[in-house]
Amino acid sequence: MEECPACKRYKSRPKDEEMNRNIKTRLNRIVGQINGVNKMVDDNRYCSDILIQIAAIENALKEVGFLILKDHMMSCVASDIKEGNLSSLEEAIDISKRLQ
Repeated sequence: MEECPACKRYKSRPKDEEMNRNIKTRLNRIVGQINGVNKMVDDNRYCSDILIQIAAIENALKEVGFLILKDHMMSCVASDIKEGNLSSLEEAIDISKRLQ
């Protein structure tokens, strides 16, 4: 069985530490929101209240995705374009479609 090539890819440049902290903080907040929704379900809370929280989680995840995509575009993709490699640009376009 062949391993997925995307499963073990790493950035050639380290990420900015402040960016990593920002992303981790946001992800931890999202985990807290998910735990909150889980508790709301257990407490038999009103459906609309739960759905509003789910929408907030979806928006927060999209924001994290866009931050990571921006970093990817500004570092990896820009570097590849300078080297004449356009494949990562195509990949970034595909990824941006998925984030919508």
